[in-house]
Amino acid sequence: MLWIKALHIVFIASWFAGLFYLPRIFVNLAMVEPGSVAERERLLLMSRKLYRFMTILAIPALALGLWLWLYYGIGLGGGQGWMHAKLLIVVALLAYHHSCGVLLRQLENGQSQRSHVWYRWYNEAPVLMMVAAVILVVVKPF
Repeated sequence: MLWIKALHIVFIASWFAGLFYLPRIFVNLAMVEPGSVAERERLLLMSRKLYRFMTILAIPALALGLWLWLYYGIGLGGGQGWMHAKLLIVVALLAYHHSCGVLLRQLENGQSQRSHVWYRWYNEAPVLMMVAAVILVVVKPF
């Protein structure tokens, strides 16, 4: 079980790296001067590759978490409210991941009217979700 936990943590950390960095690229895209085609295309290429890579990393992270939850019974049984809260955070993270893809497509198509400030605030969501998830898993407050 310790190998599964270790791999789960590695893939979660790797997935989060993408969740933290992709919106920072969106900030840069929102700040590209009109007419800077090469810079815009370079940032879009980086965004597409990172989104693809973080999607690949999310799959084993989720699969290993499911394995720990169902096979080893972590978080099953009475008094495991922390796990239900953590699962809600996982669903929210999946929605955030998906929203990154939607925003990327909007940026690719020139349909995004959002400012770099909006993207800076958007970038804070996975940090807050990570803090909450870690507290729930380590402290198990309920």
